[in-house]
Amino acid sequence: MTHWPEPLARAYAACEDLARSHYENFPVASLLLPREMRPHVAAVYAFARVADDIADEGGAPAAERQAGLAGWRQRLRQAAADTTSAGPAFTRNDVPGMSRDDLVFVALGHSIRTLDLPVPLFEDLLSAFGQDTMTKRYASWASVLDYCRRSANPVGRLVLRIAGYRDERLERSSDDFCTALQLTNFWQDFGRDWRAGRIYVPRDVQAAASAKEEDLASGRMTPGWAEAIERCVEYTRSLFTGGRIVCDGVCGRLGLELRFTWLGGSRVLERVERNRTSLLEYRPALGAADAPLLLWRAVTWTRGRP
Repeated sequence: MTHWPEPLARAYAACEDLARSHYENFPVASLLLPREMRPHVAAVYAFARVADDIADEGGAPAAERQAGLAGWRQRLRQAAADTTSAGPAFTRNDVPGMSRDDLVFVALGHSIRTLDLPVPLFEDLLSAFGQDTMTKRYASWASVLDYCRRSANPVGRLVLRIAGYRDERLERSSDDFCTALQLTNFWQDFGRDWRAGRIYVPRDVQAAASAKEEDLASGRMTPGWAEAIERCVEYTRSLFTGGRIVCDGVCGRLGLELRFTWLGGSRVLERVERNRTSLLEYRPALGAADAPLLLWRAVTWTRGRP
């Protein structure tokens, strides 16, 4: 295990605490990850988690949330450029006054510089969070995928770089995988997003299935909406297929982590498909009963098989 100097050790510990405190369907810093990767992955997660919270800041006006994200972007650039690794705080032994946000950027700046992580990938995440404050509907798959390109795919690419991979084929497969996970979360949260004023099912898919928003407003998950969700599931499943390449191409414990994440996401997608007529009120999720099936599928995983 790496022994960081203070306050770097405290900064990475704060990021790992933040990652552990937020439940996610697809864990980002599980015990399957190689130990040396976990602090850096947690720093990436903490940066994105706080930024997402800024974008979703209750009833704050969109302009105020955009301003908060702009400040977060400025701190990102400063942290990436700070060759002292932690700025003035590193000259002090007593750092209890550092805020959580200070600690996040101490850790993140160190990870960016020591692992050569591309700052534009972090800026893509912020761009997507900013879009969430303004965009509530999507016209086509192209617009949904552009959002996923910035909201989900950077995380996969950053994890690959943290692990030392610089392979375009793996990165393309990671993009498919991360987009599939993001889309699965959209369909899983269909009812929750609707109540928050958002719909991620593309409008052209809605039109082709004769799915109408006024039915949702009346609390009805009609056959048209069930068909629209089915089309979304089929498209998402094709992306999971493309995402198997990175699961097979990455070695060791990270490969196991990716496979379990792939299997978990695919299982949630199965539940979405099975319960597509109930998504307004029911949120499909993994439970303890899924563990034996996922373990069996992991044991019988065949490399290269769709």
